[in-house]
Amino acid sequence: MDPQSQLQRDTEVRFLKGVGPRRAEFFAQLGVRTVADLLEYFPRDYEFLPPLFLMEEMNPDQSVTIAGEAIDLRYVSRSRPPRLDLTLRDSTGFCRLTWFHGGYLRDKFLPGDKIAAWGKVSRYKEILQLVNPRWIKIEGVEEIERRQNVGEAIYPASSDLSSGEIARVMRESLKFMLEVEEERYGQEFFRERQFPTRREALQWIHQPPREESIFQARRRLVYDEFFLMELGVALRRERLQRTQPAYPLQIDEELDKRIRRRFPFLLTADQDKVIAEIGADMARSQPMNRLLQGDVGSGKTVVALYAALLAVGRRRQVAIMAPTEILAEQHFISIERYLRESRVRRVLLTGGLTGAKRRELLGRIRQGKIDIVVGTQALLQQDVEFKNLALVVVDEQHKFGVRQREIIRSKAQTPNGKEVVPHYLVMTATPIPRTLALTVFGDLEVSTIDHLPPGRHQIQTYWYPPEKLPDAYEFIRKIVKQGQQAYFVYPRVEEEPTEDFSGEQLKAATVEQKILQAKIFPEFKVALLHGQMERELKQRIMEDFRRRKIDILVATVVIEVGVDVPNATIMVIEHAERFGLAQLHQLRGRIGRGDQQSYCLLFGEAGTETAQQRLEIMTQTNDGFRIAEEDLRIRGPGEFFGTAQHGLPKLKIANLLEDMDILQMARRDAFALAKKDPELKAPQHQALRRALRETFGEDLILGDVG
Repeated sequence: MDPQSQLQRDTEVRFLKGVGPRRAEFFAQLGVRTVADLLEYFPRDYEFLPPLFLMEEMNPDQSVTIAGEAIDLRYVSRSRPPRLDLTLRDSTGFCRLTWFHGGYLRDKFLPGDKIAAWGKVSRYKEILQLVNPRWIKIEGVEEIERRQNVGEAIYPASSDLSSGEIARVMRESLKFMLEVEEERYGQEFFRERQFPTRREALQWIHQPPREESIFQARRRLVYDEFFLMELGVALRRERLQRTQPAYPLQIDEELDKRIRRRFPFLLTADQDKVIAEIGADMARSQPMNRLLQGDVGSGKTVVALYAALLAVGRRRQVAIMAPTEILAEQHFISIERYLRESRVRRVLLTGGLTGAKRRELLGRIRQGKIDIVVGTQALLQQDVEFKNLALVVVDEQHKFGVRQREIIRSKAQTPNGKEVVPHYLVMTATPIPRTLALTVFGDLEVSTIDHLPPGRHQIQTYWYPPEKLPDAYEFIRKIVKQGQQAYFVYPRVEEEPTEDFSGEQLKAATVEQKILQAKIFPEFKVALLHGQMERELKQRIMEDFRRRKIDILVATVVIEVGVDVPNATIMVIEHAERFGLAQLHQLRGRIGRGDQQSYCLLFGEAGTETAQQRLEIMTQTNDGFRIAEEDLRIRGPGEFFGTAQHGLPKLKIANLLEDMDILQMARRDAFALAKKDPELKAPQHQALRRALRETFGEDLILGDVG
């Protein structure tokens, strides 16, 4: 019995014919360790042979396949570049095959070998030739006819493992590997969607019998990928809603008035709409799971504080978590501004708090004597316990991993130890295209603040190439002389000795701060802020900047989120071509917080078409959603959000931009199934259950379906 007939999904590839331990190491470098991995190691392209021609029928510029006998082989080492010439003969004539730098082929051919070759015909000194053609040895013409009907898969390869070697392993083992695949859906599924079976789809994607088979196979496999991803999200959402209660927090007219009195302005129509959605969620005993997205400066913090005060008004605790200390401190400062002289007990908990002070503070949180705790990942530590945590607000959720978010949610318990789940509000100032919101935040309802508060000016953005910098400096000088302040942002803290791949030395914040102070703006106070500084020093510099003791703040992207200085009206971004669109937009959002006109100046040279696109888009629009869509289009979905930190599987064949129709179909089907069978107990869903566990491991859905 062939040992390959005993394969399992988790069988290591080294046991496949033609692999072995050494080649298995090369496969592992490509992320392929098991039979299941290899089945889903999809080709990046296909080659179908051009039509078969007799040599007398060929003309220059045609793509042809020819077959003949090798009659002459010559290696011309003195030619520049050196070349290998092989003459083929069929019953009608001759053709020369030429490979430049072809010395490695000298021992591959012998006179009398039957060769098939394919490529584009050219003419050299009245001789027809194929230059650098693909080729195989054949027994007869019928081999070519067979190859013309079956596409040759081209795989992503490495220096140790060629596409041809991967294709050879596939040819030897695909039949046996397909035996480990089980169908995930019933007959009704196929009648409705006209998809091939999973085995057919995998067979056709690796060995397409016709070109149209690739399209059919791909649609089925894209659907499978999206369906599993959406099913994981849908089951998690169902479990939270069905099995774990939350504190119902009712809003009434009296509490609403008390909360609104804390804000020295009327809330916008957008904020009122979003508050109504959040209030309706929090009034239920099912946990709220809501994403609040809005552009930088749109007033999300006010909405989050309203939700927090609703919980506090019902005598419950609130945790507000931010990814960095600077952002946590900024939230705390904002909250202090609105809660000054109120009876709400609030604290800032960061990693810098230690010893007796920390123990004393944790004791007060445990006893319910603190209402609102603002912090960083320090809130995730085991010794942080709440008495009655009812709301968790997470800012910039995509900067936290799935495990971190699960930990903070698990900190809610009733006094008798019964588990409850806190309501969960996520905020992001990175507008997320709907395509990605469906996947990355698929288990959350989405609320959007579309408009900025009244009185906010559109930030004017200009791009200055290097030769125009003196003009920019004069413009900055004029504005700062009027009493306003400026940021200069650099991609690096320290100067690095080596140049980057473009040969350009990147400017560094530490060096440029000295140049700006001594040579360009000696009449102003220029200070430096970066992430490697001591916490106390960072706080002191930011406080001096807020109090206008500093005119120009030189910084790295440490100020990307969370710094709010209304008098800062100029944002200069050096090497702007090096930043992504979302990051440029975030940085620009640090200004325009006051009632004065603000300006974003992009310094940089667009060395590539992509860089030029980014810089031009920034000068054309302030609309974060349009910028996010453009960012997704330019960078592609794989980089817009890394899926790993969300616990989502990496997409191997699906594309969020091109396959939106399939994503929507898969999402609809997945959510319908999760409602019908939230624990996947039905016999017909067992194959899906196994595939789900294999795809997600123990990460996203944890024990949700087990």
